[in-house]
Amino acid sequence: MSSPIYVALDTPDLERARAIATRVRHHVGGIKLGLEFFAANGRSGVREMAELGLPIFLDLKLHDIPNTVAKAIMALRPLEPAILTVHASGGRAMLEDAKAAAPQGTKVVAVTMLTSLDDSDLAATGVAGSAHDQVIRLAELAKASGIDGIVCSGNEVAAAKKIWPKGFFVVPGVRPANGELADQKRTTTPRQALDAGASILVVGRPITQAEDPDHAARAIEATL
Repeated sequence: MSSPIYVALDTPDLERARAIATRVRHHVGGIKLGLEFFAANGRSGVREMAELGLPIFLDLKLHDIPNTVAKAIMALRPLEPAILTVHASGGRAMLEDAKAAAPQGTKVVAVTMLTSLDDSDLAATGVAGSAHDQVIRLAELAKASGIDGIVCSGNEVAAAKKIWPKGFFVVPGVRPANGELADQKRTTTPRQALDAGASILVVGRPITQAEDPDHAARAIEATL
């Protein structure tokens, strides 16, 4: 069984992304490429990273009218990403169209609430209730729309799994017990997140900014 750790290569620098991925490839289960990487390197950059032979998680968090999201996903089809993200708050029709447009083997997962946000950030956008409540509401919407799963913090994954036992749960913002939080507000350790029901864990800076990324990836893997 491959590692549940996906390393987040949030850099516009293709060479740096390749170098880190090459170093950690035996201790991670896949690589996550986000908006920063995609804006700089596009589809050709994703193809180049795919040559390393690891599953690609394309984290573009698409959020637009259903037709636009479906057409964007159709444009990404040739890349055959293992996982692709959209925003749950785009609504049911958008989620359904996203899944219909995705390649057969691609898991479409909906971002519920960014791990950089907390209850007060939510209130500022006009959403009443706690972050936890909002994540569960959006998890129910995602499940009803027929997509594969959600992205949520380790704090909500147990409750989400309870209502969606077969869901695929991506947990970002995990930090080793001694790690720095940086701009993440709702974090857990990798072990806690897995125990709570995470399917995969997304780890960025604790690996990518370590002096020895391979050693950092192995150390996190060892806690699992």
